[in-house]
Amino acid sequence: MSDPIFDGAFWFKANGSGEGGCVEVAFTPTVVGVRDTKDKGTGPILSFDRQAWTSFVRDLHHGEFVPEWLSL
Repeated sequence: MSDPIFDGAFWFKANGSGEGGCVEVAFTPTVVGVRDTKDKGTGPILSFDRQAWTSFVRDLHHGEFVPEWLSL
């Protein structure tokens, strides 16, 4: 699904991404979009305000989202 706010946005994925389970991210001045790579731009886009995205990435880097089974 297209969202006009992301028209012309550059979508990228991590260099270390493999063939499956990847997401793409795009930044606009006001929001960050995340979509599933395998949908090739036709699937839904999750959008976050930039403050929420920054908080998420910060918490991710601090290990806030480590699954319980990894900490056993």
